[in-house]
Amino acid sequence: MLEVLKVIILGIVEGITEWLPISSTGHMILVEEFIHLNVSADFMEMFRVVIQLGAILAVVVLYFPKLWPFCSPKDGWIRKDTWSLWFRVLAAVLPAAAIGIPFDDMLDKMFYNYRTVAVTLIIYGVLFILVENFNRRKRPRVRSLGDITWSLAIGIGIFQVLSLIPGTSRSGATILGAILLGASREVAAEFSFFLGIPVMFGASLLKIVKFGFNFTVAELSLLVVGMAVAFLVSIVAIKFLMGYIKNNDFKPFGYYRILLGILVLLYFIFMK
Repeated sequence: MLEVLKVIILGIVEGITEWLPISSTGHMILVEEFIHLNVSADFMEMFRVVIQLGAILAVVVLYFPKLWPFCSPKDGWIRKDTWSLWFRVLAAVLPAAAIGIPFDDMLDKMFYNYRTVAVTLIIYGVLFILVENFNRRKRPRVRSLGDITWSLAIGIGIFQVLSLIPGTSRSGATILGAILLGASREVAAEFSFFLGIPVMFGASLLKIVKFGFNFTVAELSLLVVGMAVAFLVSIVAIKFLMGYIKNNDFKPFGYYRILLGILVLLYFIFMK
């Protein structure tokens, strides 16, 4: 029962931080200092990634009308705009996939530590503040998903490569990149959500294959509970973010990242 409670807490953290541009990895590293699951290191490495499937299912549920590319026979069976969006999403996935898939283990060994996470939290926190100040009087050129061009999609995908470094935040990198490239906050956030679907499914499949499908009943139960909690919390987090950015900018998230990065550094320097 205690292990289930721990997983519920981890699922809550994942559901909140996956979609807000504040780094789910940074929070998970900090939370895991206080909450230790009684599982193998291999399972925990897989769990950190696969729990994100619950979060991504929240996007599928909330945005299903925009994501489903088929329609009734009288309308021609397919939605061309939706297919076009999906092709652009897949194009945006390619830069990170080209680096992340072959170098996944190496990147984890090199960068999955509190120093990297703390530094990237602070750096991208500062960048969010600077970008918002820079764009304060600019009118976004891209104000709907249909305005996203191939070049813009690939440009956002290149920014997503930055998120391979823990602490950057996948949503943070892609939202920041999209805004810099001329997208409105709403379009940047939605495209980031959709971009997460193939990315997270691919990353989860890779981790499960590496783990070997050798789940015990207890391990599978913990994974399902974590995904379910992440799903429910993600629905609330996504709705909050989309409501918030209609009238507000991302600067508070930047200040939060800076504060969290400093706290992570101080904790590991003085308490460990």
